[in-house]
Amino acid sequence: MRSFGRALGVGVIICASLGVGMALPAAGAVTGGPVTTTPAPWTPHFASSSIPVSKVRQLAACGATMYAVGTFTTILQSGVAYTRNNAFSFNASTGAVSNWDPNVNGLVNSVAVSADCSTAYLGGIFTSVHGTAVKNLVSVSASTGAVNTNFTHTANGRVEALLVSGNHVLVGGYFTSVNNSPRRYLASVNPTTGLDDAYLDLNISGNYVYTDAGGLSANSNPSRVYNLELSPNRSRLLVMGDFTSVAGYRRQQIFMLDLGASSGTLDAWYSSEFNAYCAIKTPFYVQAAAWSPDGASVYVATTGLKPATGTGYLTSDPRGGLCDAAAAFPSTSVSTLSHRWINYTGCDSLFSITADANDVYVAGHERWANNGSGCNNAGPGSVSRPGIGALSPSIGAATTWNPTRSRGQGADDMITTTNPPGLWIASDNAAGADQCGGVQGHAGICFLPA
Repeated sequence: MRSFGRALGVGVIICASLGVGMALPAAGAVTGGPVTTTPAPWTPHFASSSIPVSKVRQLAACGATMYAVGTFTTILQSGVAYTRNNAFSFNASTGAVSNWDPNVNGLVNSVAVSADCSTAYLGGIFTSVHGTAVKNLVSVSASTGAVNTNFTHTANGRVEALLVSGNHVLVGGYFTSVNNSPRRYLASVNPTTGLDDAYLDLNISGNYVYTDAGGLSANSNPSRVYNLELSPNRSRLLVMGDFTSVAGYRRQQIFMLDLGASSGTLDAWYSSEFNAYCAIKTPFYVQAAAWSPDGASVYVATTGLKPATGTGYLTSDPRGGLCDAAAAFPSTSVSTLSHRWINYTGCDSLFSITADANDVYVAGHERWANNGSGCNNAGPGSVSRPGIGALSPSIGAATTWNPTRSRGQGADDMITTTNPPGLWIASDNAAGADQCGGVQGHAGICFLPA
């Protein structure tokens, strides 16, 4: 066990990259970084809606503009209501809602913007954008929302994740074909035409199936790519989803790609810890990942409740595995990695994670951190962190940073920006959730300045 000069709280487990984890003594929270706990007052937010729950699924920044997508119909900003169906943009420093209005007729899960901020790519479950017939994938003007008709726009299944990487648009989801491409679940397409550019050929396959009583069938838990996270130097990519094989190698929950000039190839990076199963009802549990700013560490945020069997299986057990936790791994390109630390929520899900030089930020519908000895209760050494919290990058203990947030269904996305500097949180208004940093009126979007 390494000594970092600061003690850890109960519920934080640490190990060397190839060692065995152990719980360390309680010591409360450690000092956090510079992001404030008071939200900017000008961010757009949800108005009352006829749909059951409004939700921002993802945020993206390009220049002075923020793009928000999800499921919603009306946005309020400074007392003015704007009709925006499932996609809108606004000024990153003032919150002023722009005229950009793609008018999407279904859920938008992801948005990616070209480097010159001229084009936005949208993916989700929809059939019409700006009055044009499309299917689950589209390219639009980032200023007017009009469909770029030169970009072929048909995915035969739900699109979950989009990313612009150099001269490629990477598309992840449930599909087995995008614009007639034979690539399943993750494809690379030309940013102008939408056609397969042969950059990726990974043969992703398999899914998590439980055969015991009450378990999931293959049909109820289909293969998919769910999330993508690019490294700070843009040379490596984390891919999260439901699969068991990638490029002929065993991979579950997550894998890493090397993004070369001519192709994207599977990196050796992996840990056998991702082969373990969490609760039957949540077989896919690594739903978000982030990189440290120097690219040396990978952080994951998980759902999963508790392990399906073994240590931590019973509610009364100390928590075990990677279920309902945040964890850090080295980014070293070897397949024998073990976690550096794990911080358990105590049986509450985390859906998003991001990091700066001072903190690892986690959010979902959690109630606690440092809670390795509790399950739906505050165990010894735990600290209250409703809806959002921050962890020390080096040791994984909760920091003193504790803005609080209405838990709702959970925060689906977080990003940090440098202009303006701070942390953005995307969430929902389930059960009237609209509080962030102790302030009402932040349903859907909250910005905590640095």
